[in-house]
Amino acid sequence: MEYQELYNSAIALLRSLIQVSSFSGEEEGTANLISNWLKNCGVTFHRQANNVWATNDHFDPSKPTILLNSHHDTVRPNKAYTNDPFQAFIDGDKLYGLGSNDAGGCLVSLLATFVYFYRKENLKYNLLIAATAEEENSGPNGISSLLPNLPSVDFALVGEPTEMQLAVAEKGLLVIDGYASGKAGHAAHHNTENAIYNALEDINWIRNYQFSKISDVLGPVRMSVTQIKAGQQHNQVPASCHFVIDVRVNEHYHNEEIYQYLNAHTHSELKARSFRLSSSSIPEDHPIVEAGIAMGYQTYGSPTLSDQALLSCPSLKMGPGVSARSHSANEFVLLSEIEEGIKGYIELLKKIIV
Repeated sequence: MEYQELYNSAIALLRSLIQVSSFSGEEEGTANLISNWLKNCGVTFHRQANNVWATNDHFDPSKPTILLNSHHDTVRPNKAYTNDPFQAFIDGDKLYGLGSNDAGGCLVSLLATFVYFYRKENLKYNLLIAATAEEENSGPNGISSLLPNLPSVDFALVGEPTEMQLAVAEKGLLVIDGYASGKAGHAAHHNTENAIYNALEDINWIRNYQFSKISDVLGPVRMSVTQIKAGQQHNQVPASCHFVIDVRVNEHYHNEEIYQYLNAHTHSELKARSFRLSSSSIPEDHPIVEAGIAMGYQTYGSPTLSDQALLSCPSLKMGPGVSARSHSANEFVLLSEIEEGIKGYIELLKKIIV
């Protein structure tokens, strides 16, 4: 298929995807739509749970493989919506609907790109497309469950809204539960073991500490205490205080390293919820990045998390749409952005695989 046919087909698919609920963990309907779309395009595909994947028709195990990945799950619509989030209506250049920007526009653009190259022979790289589930909640049945069943991947192009600029690095996420202890007692009496005060000492250290390694593209590691809970009634000093630390990690640190340092410099009991959402990056002299720069795209570091965090290979985040629209009320993507996305992806890959 040529550009215009691919574009028209991609828009039709996106409108269908918007009209079917696909909250994280509930993506069966959209997985069916993607499967049927690939089938109608003559693509042999595979499905694992709600993850759909395929390789190019002339897949050669001796060649390196590029993963094209985006997700088809969505968050739930927030209460500020005035439109029907599932209507998928077009107004001028805007296509409205839940998941249109994050990451429907990227997903259908990558699917169209994959179909463009699907039957081409003598490519320098294999192409592997994966439309995955449970990205929004980093769930167990998303890309992490799929990766063991995929061919070996040399690098990945992850579709997320970046205005088609090159996100060459992405911050990782570490969530830590802190538990400060004290001694319960009556508030009218002197008590030096107030769990809230003990927690505040650690919270104040977290607030003021700065890790020394600052990334050129991602900036510093950022730590924020985002939740706190203690006490049952006004006249009782609490024996325990629970707080939550949100840590955004740059590429100079491993999540385990950050946790161990915090654990050594605080008095509260700290428990990390997971270490798997790591920072990711790709060298700026990587062929895919150099190809993008040659096309006039800019490089930057992304503060938002994606399925890149679960990939062990070098990866580049890039796609049509605007990150700030994600999860917003009356979400939309521009039709012209999708058109640019399909053309941009195809021209980018042509520079390295043809």
